[in-house]
Amino acid sequence: MDVHAAVITRGGVARRATLRAAGFSAHHIAQAVRRGELVAVQRLWVAVPDADPYLVAAARDRVALTCVTQARRLGLWVLGETEAHVAAKPHAGEIRAVGARVHWAQPILPRHPDALIDPVENVLATVAACQPFEPALAVWESALRRGLVERGVLERLPLTMTARRLLEAANPFADSGLESFVPPRLRWLRVPIVPQAWIAGHRVDFLIGDRLVLQIDGAHHVGAQRRSDIAHDAELMLLGYHVIRVDYLQVVENWPWVQDLVQRAVAQGLHRVR
Repeated sequence: MDVHAAVITRGGVARRATLRAAGFSAHHIAQAVRRGELVAVQRLWVAVPDADPYLVAAARDRVALTCVTQARRLGLWVLGETEAHVAAKPHAGEIRAVGARVHWAQPILPRHPDALIDPVENVLATVAACQPFEPALAVWESALRRGLVERGVLERLPLTMTARRLLEAANPFADSGLESFVPPRLRWLRVPIVPQAWIAGHRVDFLIGDRLVLQIDGAHHVGAQRRSDIAHDAELMLLGYHVIRVDYLQVVENWPWVQDLVQRAVAQGLHRVR
């Protein structure tokens, strides 16, 4: 294996010290840079020319990708990310991560010197400290649902009180991040809320009480999916259920209106068997 291939196996960005420990001399690394096979990233790192720009920036700034930035890269549900979130050692000295939010907290899992991305446990802990409860809960539930981390593992880690609240509240069966917002926001109604209930051959997002169904549409609810949703709504109503269907923007940007619909339905007893 040549030094170019060795860097590729390490994600496209590698520390010079790690490459030397693997048997590549400083001369071999310098030659690869001169030939254009590698690009120098500051003094300590090299990268292949088409390396992930996020990883290159992390190496340049001596940080690791974490919080909502790494959560999104892992495919987890993130409500918003207006700036990059990176992590640095508590005593790392001056960090010049321009345009990024730097998290200085001690990581739960130690970071290897080669690490440019945080493991999922550190990501969740940083999200817990950084984000409001509901968006953080959506990330945590997404990680549990996708099997990226086990609840038992998280329970054994030295989590903060906020992180433990998130772990206690997290439902790994929530189907989308938006569904993480609903139970905490409607708990005051004191009505049973069952996520992902199975009715008439399909799952519904929420069954409130015995007969009130709340469906939350994402961007994919168009075309054939939309026609299927309409048909299922009709079947539910024929079976005696009442359906409230709202979308992403209504939940995120106009929650009082959504809450008003639900509380009016509950006040009319539409959640009860008649």
